[in-house]
Amino acid sequence: MKTRTWTGIGKTVAVVALLLFTLFPVYFMLSTALNGQNGSGTDSLVPADVTLDNFRRAFTENHFGRYMLNSAIVTVATAVVSGALAMLGAVAIARFRFRFRSTMLVLILIVQMLPAEALVIPLFLQMKDWRMLNSLLGLILVYIAFSLPFAIWNLQGFVAAVPRELEEAAYLDGCGWWRMFRSVLLPLVVPGLVATSAFSFVMAWEEFTFALTFLSKDDRLTVGVGLQRFFGAHVNDWGGLMAASTMVTIPVVVVFVLAQRRLGAGLVSGAVK
Repeated sequence: MKTRTWTGIGKTVAVVALLLFTLFPVYFMLSTALNGQNGSGTDSLVPADVTLDNFRRAFTENHFGRYMLNSAIVTVATAVVSGALAMLGAVAIARFRFRFRSTMLVLILIVQMLPAEALVIPLFLQMKDWRMLNSLLGLILVYIAFSLPFAIWNLQGFVAAVPRELEEAAYLDGCGWWRMFRSVLLPLVVPGLVATSAFSFVMAWEEFTFALTFLSKDDRLTVGVGLQRFFGAHVNDWGGLMAASTMVTIPVVVVFVLAQRRLGAGLVSGAVK
């Protein structure tokens, strides 16, 4: 009994220490964002004067609201289009047999392993030839291209895990392929689709390298590049930076909370006549 008690205490202490280590940066970000007397920005763990001035200044003086709108457009378009294309590609790979199918899967893995930094210059030249520099559409196309390999590879496992007997039963009940896909297969693959869409969302929302390379006009910047505006040559606006970082974090948290609920609900959908 004593051994079990000490084991339980040890586990509790380890979990609390891990939580403190993980959540302290979040607390420090919120504390600095709400601090009205920032000083150097790193000189206090408790706000001396709680205020929302840092959030107001980030929106009005640094135009961060515009950056968030640009990121929202790019991110939603990337998640929706990449999810739809990846779903069709995953069904084709998992359900149909054709030449070079294995080769295609290997090529998808190879693309997944390529570092993004190695493709910055080729993609920049390609976007320049297409006259898509300083264009949100060009950035969306690049993000979709980088999201698709992981999305297709991940979703084809979910599609392959769905028993073919469910599809055959739908055909026997008079369903065509599209009705079977919409009413049987898609609801069962929703957990994987939500997971891959969440990955695409986070990747596009927080991406920095391509946004910095392809965008230079101030009204086209996304939040990743917009955070740079709070760093000056001699003085950094730590309060505004932490306030903007807080606003950037909130959509990611909301997406993961909603995705977690949808993951649980999708596990039992689609298998009912």
